[in-house]
Amino acid sequence: MFGRLLILFIIIPLVELYLLVVVGSRVGLPATILLVILTGAWGAYLAKSQGYSILARIQAETAAGRVPTKELIDGLLVLIGGIVLLTPGLLTDLAGFCLMLPGFRAIIRERVKKKFASQVGDFQMPTPDGMGPGLKRLQNIPKMTMSLTFSAG
Repeated sequence: MFGRLLILFIIIPLVELYLLVVVGSRVGLPATILLVILTGAWGAYLAKSQGYSILARIQAETAAGRVPTKELIDGLLVLIGGIVLLTPGLLTDLAGFCLMLPGFRAIIRERVKKKFASQVGDFQMPTPDGMGPGLKRLQNIPKMTMSLTFSAG
């Protein structure tokens, strides 16, 4: 955990700063600043348009009575991509733009599903039958077991 935080808050900003200095020395400061602003604006536009598209797919899946797992993960990845694109830097912009590409998102989505399935596995929760307002006693209540199985495929 410490290693990941170190990378996130120390290493990545240092690499970003280095890349901005290198690009700035080659194309000039105004062009570098313009590049950072344009990638942020373009990223915000992409995140908004992709977000609306994914929201429509989530609504369609829900209306059809299906759980929109794929769409929810895509929505999360687009949100992360949008946030990363608003962060000034060339490396984070590259990562953010990759998350806007449906093909790249599909690869990441499958990894997220596998990771989630391996961590959650089978989830069981006993629930008392008839649970609701006015329930006075919780002793000797028949139990119903819910079982959810997450699969990566």
